[in-house]
Amino acid sequence: MKKLYEKSEITFAIFWIVLYVVVMGNLRNLGDDSPYMMLGLIVISGLMFLFVRKNALTEKYGLSGWAKNNRAMLWFFPLWIVASLNLWGGAAAKYPLPGQVFAMVSMALVGFAEELIFRGFLFKAMLKDGSVKTAVIVSSVTFGLGHILNLFTGHELGETLLQVFFAVAFGFIVTMAFYKSGSLLPCILSHSLTDVFSLFAKDEASSVLNWAAHIVIIVLAVLYGLYLARRVETPPVNRPAAEGGPDSGPQA
Repeated sequence: MKKLYEKSEITFAIFWIVLYVVVMGNLRNLGDDSPYMMLGLIVISGLMFLFVRKNALTEKYGLSGWAKNNRAMLWFFPLWIVASLNLWGGAAAKYPLPGQVFAMVSMALVGFAEELIFRGFLFKAMLKDGSVKTAVIVSSVTFGLGHILNLFTGHELGETLLQVFFAVAFGFIVTMAFYKSGSLLPCILSHSLTDVFSLFAKDEASSVLNWAAHIVIIVLAVLYGLYLARRVETPPVNRPAAEGGPDSGPQA
């Protein structure tokens, strides 16, 4: 695994995306409340975290601590608004116990795994080898398109397309948040809370409320993205080498 990473970070990221898509494509057929899905996510999340920690990559991938520019990031308030959207129509458990607990653990791990793969591995690989705009767009769109897999787990086409649309907008917000803060932890927390709260969202919530939630995330994505791009300085860990980033010169 280390040799693949050292040879090509892009290929390394693609490997994890493919592995994750294949594994999740099979696990989700068992149901979100399945203990086997939970165990599978524990394994894949654990393997990624151990790789990052063993190779001293926690700072690079934003796992070494909370953002130091928390105030400039507006305390990541837009992320918490997005996380709350699933509760706007009221709350009710989706599964009986212990299935609800299994599903909550699984959704929390989905937040960790997907953020590390798409915002960590993929975004950082593209940031190193390409432009910032391309890295942001590819990370956001790839993450959103991955939700097409929901078609194979019983979701309807219209519902799936709406989820893809939501995921692209959400992906843009968290990618910009990671890029401008250097910390992946707020993104993981927001993503995990969004998915966990989806297990309490009432199915009978009105279509008007559903569309309102999507409009909110689009507006937040645009406004927060513009604010971060114009007003917040990029931390050294996320600057390209040409701008004095961590790979800008020889190190002892």
